[in-house]
Amino acid sequence: MSAANDKEIGFIGLGRMGTPMAGRLIDAGYGLTVCDIDEKAVAALVARGAKKAASPKALAASVGTIFLSLPMPDVVVTVGLGAEGIAHGAKARIVVDLSTTGPRAEETLARGLKEKGIEVIDCPVSGGVAGASKGTLALMASGRRDCYDEVNPALACLGKLIYVGDKPGMAQTMKLINNMISVTALAITSETMVLGAKAGLDADTMIEVINAGSGRNSASVDKIPKFVLPRTFDFGFALGLSAKDIKLCLDECDAQGVPMIVGSAVRQLLTAAKAQFGAEADLTSMIKVVEGWAGVEVTGKAAGKKAG
Repeated sequence: MSAANDKEIGFIGLGRMGTPMAGRLIDAGYGLTVCDIDEKAVAALVARGAKKAASPKALAASVGTIFLSLPMPDVVVTVGLGAEGIAHGAKARIVVDLSTTGPRAEETLARGLKEKGIEVIDCPVSGGVAGASKGTLALMASGRRDCYDEVNPALACLGKLIYVGDKPGMAQTMKLINNMISVTALAITSETMVLGAKAGLDADTMIEVINAGSGRNSASVDKIPKFVLPRTFDFGFALGLSAKDIKLCLDECDAQGVPMIVGSAVRQLLTAAKAQFGAEADLTSMIKVVEGWAGVEVTGKAAGKKAG
């Protein structure tokens, strides 16, 4: 019986993204076995009906399909191929990697697991914590088509799926492209909002004009009005993770021989923000670096309501 039919799934990685995704699978009726170093996160899902596995190896000995949602490429490779990794579990058949690892790490994972008869579906996600909670993520997937078709019903619980190719690593490249565009939009929108504030323009009015015109983008529609203008800076994605994604994209540019001049400048701004506020600070706090340089703050009416 396939994992898609018996609805038993393993889930490794219960962070900001993994926990709500795992929760959606439970709500959809999937039997989940979970594994994470965060005992509180594990306990919260066990309380909702999940089973606990002591290690990736133990989890892979009990279920055929395993989802990963992990923060860094080296963690993904260790969880997959390390001494206590998935590769050493007898029941594992398909690993769905929801992490953003970059194509090189994904190819390493896929090669190593293939030697053990385990297929990898490379399936990074986009949409943040809100999308993970609501089931509105964009999921880009690559890997063997029949394996993708098998896990498709479970992935559909998480959002909209787009199949991008038959080799693990292809979806990772697509995700890095998406992330670079998204962070670039935030960087340039942040800089120009600071310019407007310095020139005396109202922040809410600027956003209204930008979103009515050709400058409209994901930052002007979502990140700036919801998390910057109210001064909450709680979009839910860390500067350190974004810096990792941008580095992976630029590394792939070097590997492919493709110049990325604008992306390199975005990395510089991220590096400055990370140095000033720390890796755990929210991505939207990037604007505060430019505000500091300009000696002005971009504040909307919502900030006054929040303070009152």
